[in-house]
Amino acid sequence: MSGDLSFTLHVWRQSGPEQAGELKKYQAEGISPDMSFLEMLDVVNEKLIAAREEPIAFESDCREGICGACSLVINGVPHGPDRGVTACQLHMRSFKSGDEIVIEPWRARAFPPIKDLVTDRSAFDRILHKGGYVSVNSGSAVDANTIPIPKADSDAAFDAAACIGCGACVAACKNASAMLFVGAKIAHLAHLPQGRVERKRRAQAMVMQMDEEGFGSCTNTLECEAVCPKEISTGVIAQLNRELFRSFA
Repeated sequence: MSGDLSFTLHVWRQSGPEQAGELKKYQAEGISPDMSFLEMLDVVNEKLIAAREEPIAFESDCREGICGACSLVINGVPHGPDRGVTACQLHMRSFKSGDEIVIEPWRARAFPPIKDLVTDRSAFDRILHKGGYVSVNSGSAVDANTIPIPKADSDAAFDAAACIGCGACVAACKNASAMLFVGAKIAHLAHLPQGRVERKRRAQAMVMQMDEEGFGSCTNTLECEAVCPKEISTGVIAQLNRELFRSFA
């Protein structure tokens, strides 16, 4: 069809956690420029299934940039070349017909491989279980809405709460640091009165779990901020450090 695109894909294939992986070449043809990156992979998989070959395993859920499941490194950049989008929001018009595209999974010790482009990101869940919530009785939604909160605090809380926990920050960091993710979760609650009751315990517990999971330290290269699909500021990392120092006071 006129206007359709074609690409050469180099896709990481790995049959299981203990097996060796390699990049394999595939042709993606008849791709509409209006397709999302995941829809393009769907087309490739349909052809693989028709040829009785194993389809490419990758994650997706909402396909609306909300769930954070579409964890792909595209030409060396988590979620691809466009800023402020997830892989499911990346459209094929961002590439030129004939381009070669390398597709890999998140690569971090704390995100072990499962199959092909799918990695185990449950380390983030375990960090959240250590304190990424409010357990004190703060009343109903109506009660919460009666508590006056300065606009600067509410804006900062909303900005931090935008984090979808996709792990792009870890995938981009040379140290595989999770500081942007943890900082966002801690900063979100630290700006709200309901979250301040447990702020000391939260900071210590979440940072301790982050270290136990094997994430690296932050060296302020700002790659995490550059690839974050929700454009979370590295200011949340500074707040994380302040919260941790305060917790020992």
